[in-house]
Amino acid sequence: MDKKLASARTGAETKRLAEARDRGINWKKWGPYLSERQWGTVREDYSETGDAWNFFTHDHARSRAYRWGEDGIAGISNDKQNLCFALALWNGKDPILKERLFGLTNNEGNHGEDVKEYYFYIDSTPTHSYMKYLYKYPQAVFPYADLVETNGRRSRNEFEYELLDTGVFDDDRYFDVFVEYAKAAPEDILVKITAFNRGPDAANLHLLPTLWFRNDWASWIAETSRAARKPNLRQIEAAAGQSTVAATDSVGGAFLLSCEGDVPLLFTENETNAERLFPGQRNESLYVKDGINNFVVQGDQNAVNPERQGTKVAAHYRMTIAPGQSATVRLRLSAAKTAPARTAQNGFGKEFDQTLAERLQEADEFYSSLTPSSVSPDAANVMRQAIAGMLWSKQFYFFDGDNWLDEHHSNPLHAGYRHTRNSDWFHMLNEDVISMPDKWEYPWYAAWDLAFHTLPIAIVDPDFAKDQLKLMLRGVYLHPNGQMPAYEWNFGDVNPPVHAFATLFLHRTEQALRGETDVQFLREAFNKLVLNFTWWVNRKDRFGKNVFEGGFLGLDNIGIFDRSAPLPTGGHLEQADGTAWMALFSQNMMELAVELAVHDPTYEDMVVKFAEHFYYIAGAMNQPDKGGMWDEEDGFYYDLLRLPDGSGTRLKVRSMVGLLPLCAATVMEPWQRERIPRAMEQLAQRMRRMPELQQNIHVTGPGHYGVSDRGMFALVNSERLRRILSRMLDENEFLSSYGIRSLSKAHERDPYVFQVQGQEYRVDYLPSESNTGMFGGNSNWRGPVWMPVNVLIIRALQNFYLYYGDNFKIECPTGSGKLMNLFEVSKEIADRLGRIFLRDEHGRRAVYGGTEKFQTDPHWRDLVLFYEYFHGDNGAGLGASHQTGWTGLIAKTIQLYGLLDPQKALEVGKQAAFTQNPK
Repeated sequence: MDKKLASARTGAETKRLAEARDRGINWKKWGPYLSERQWGTVREDYSETGDAWNFFTHDHARSRAYRWGEDGIAGISNDKQNLCFALALWNGKDPILKERLFGLTNNEGNHGEDVKEYYFYIDSTPTHSYMKYLYKYPQAVFPYADLVETNGRRSRNEFEYELLDTGVFDDDRYFDVFVEYAKAAPEDILVKITAFNRGPDAANLHLLPTLWFRNDWASWIAETSRAARKPNLRQIEAAAGQSTVAATDSVGGAFLLSCEGDVPLLFTENETNAERLFPGQRNESLYVKDGINNFVVQGDQNAVNPERQGTKVAAHYRMTIAPGQSATVRLRLSAAKTAPARTAQNGFGKEFDQTLAERLQEADEFYSSLTPSSVSPDAANVMRQAIAGMLWSKQFYFFDGDNWLDEHHSNPLHAGYRHTRNSDWFHMLNEDVISMPDKWEYPWYAAWDLAFHTLPIAIVDPDFAKDQLKLMLRGVYLHPNGQMPAYEWNFGDVNPPVHAFATLFLHRTEQALRGETDVQFLREAFNKLVLNFTWWVNRKDRFGKNVFEGGFLGLDNIGIFDRSAPLPTGGHLEQADGTAWMALFSQNMMELAVELAVHDPTYEDMVVKFAEHFYYIAGAMNQPDKGGMWDEEDGFYYDLLRLPDGSGTRLKVRSMVGLLPLCAATVMEPWQRERIPRAMEQLAQRMRRMPELQQNIHVTGPGHYGVSDRGMFALVNSERLRRILSRMLDENEFLSSYGIRSLSKAHERDPYVFQVQGQEYRVDYLPSESNTGMFGGNSNWRGPVWMPVNVLIIRALQNFYLYYGDNFKIECPTGSGKLMNLFEVSKEIADRLGRIFLRDEHGRRAVYGGTEKFQTDPHWRDLVLFYEYFHGDNGAGLGASHQTGWTGLIAKTIQLYGLLDPQKALEVGKQAAFTQNPK
């Protein structure tokens, strides 16, 4: 192990992680756990019609207390979100304070909901000992109405109207506002806010760092969730040259917020301004949530409490910043018990600056130690920002299903209830910090997204990654019937079953890092996953034929029909992707059982169980006649439309649905077979009795082992593998310059059309945004490149490579004459994914397309956004702009191919992908 990797084990940030894990020192108690959009969420929706976007709007948010969470700009909170801190701003021209990020609702955007701001997660360590955030704030009036009206006039076939398009950043008339956090101790947080005037003229700016309590005391909150006492913020005597707030809360304890300078403190209550929102209703409090806004923007002197106390407070800094210059504000948020003398002395001396500098240096050392030396500086920057984005995307998520359904009169435990959204999930009690896909566009967890999040998170914090997987398997998340919650719009929807894959990945990561197995974690996860597997078998295999449905399965509009709705033809779909996911689930469970059998031989029976499930699924999927999903003529897998009369028709859309069977591929090492002799003998007997189970799948077993005596469990045999790859690696079909497309480009010239009773249904190649409203219209699986499925393809190719080595080569790209082994093919795909984010030979990043500001401006060009998906032809970012979530997987591919040597991989086997030894 080289010096860099050794320092990763002994550096200051690593020690903090160890203290949190082994000694209970809660370095992660405070972090970026605020949402960036609490308004417009399902949890805040109490409408009769379930219209979440219009029940609680952005316009309401400044005046209306939230029930289930809080939002803010560059915000932090404790891990139960009792006490919150974030930045508000005013440029002296806007009609409202900038307290939260603005964006369009699903109905307002021509491609669904979309944030219309520029903000960046620049840095974060896993304990949040150091964090840095950038918000770009225009000096002109923010064009709220223009954004809504212009996007509203545009069709789904037109580009979105972005904030840069409005001209509000012309002549660089904006502020770069950096917010940095550094922890001197777990509950002693230093805050530095630096605003740069990038414009040509001096400009006024109001900075209002804000501290407030989440409202858990209101009379309309269920008694079981209501606080016993209302918390309090009040100004107290402070040392000369600073202003201090004391925060007192029976739940979170006492804290002090010290503000540098004799700055005015503006107090109000975090309570609804009913008189503004609901004419005829009276406010419960004299001072309300928008009081600070009304004082600063409207000059209402009576809007804040002259007694200097409340549940929301802002320090009001006013400054004029010369062109090219900056101004800095410093604050310190500390547990009162750890800083008893801070009210009498200055907390902003040399020690403040020294601590901030030390935490930044420690962050630099931490990331340097994790970044392979072979990685370029630009790739290292992308990797670090990707992980920072994932760490900033943690959010406290609060949902009490029993309370929420009571409040909607929809709790099935009570007589007279009416069925509504999520009525079947009354058992849920979610009150945890969770990794979100995107804290503005998707400020709620999605089960399969979360599984993918754990892969890059494990680079820096495998403990948090494991905790995230455990959450979805806990009894207050997992349904009693074994179903995993999908997402809050419909917990009962179905996401692909990838938790077993992620569990196995984290297990191997931990083995490589610590040289030990967390048997309890494996056993607990496995046992709960058995429940989930059983739910799939009982609920999604309609006729017990080992072919699976599942509806949209996370792939939104990929099919000819809405796969979660009744089919216009009647009948049902036998889904190639659903069935392939279950084949992979079976393989993952089999491998987990092998690991557990070392510690408990009774798990050998589970090895047999899941191996047999795989064989049965493979047999059903690969039927040689028209009853199967494989089309021999096309050399591809398709969904099968099973009509009411029992006949079947393949829906010949060449899409990611037909590539996913490739991903059900798992190499079996000799040492794995040696651990389970009884299971191996039982499976051998089964194959002797039922040899047809091995027909049409990848050959394996004695006489058919590959490199280093490895076996292979795969849905596709070598011939089908070659045929699928010839399409996948064809640049006129799936292979983009920026990864594997979700739909073949062949459908650009040859759309798939299906007629039902005179109505035409069609699938065209759409490399950019969706042109339909299916599943909200804010994502598109008909051509763009999506990171998670690309990573699964890379995993499959690596498994096949460990079996074949150099004995299997294929043209890549198809027709190029260039032969590659499957490791080289996997790296080629990873390199193409990397091109999305890395500068090309002209210094441009594909992710930003033709947006010149991001391509050429020195204050923009190295700030990387990790979009939801990417244009299938040019790599430009599309969809949610801050979905570092699973797009953060790029950090893992950069690290993996910076470390992994193909020859070493053949020697070491599958564990080579998890070992951090350099080449």
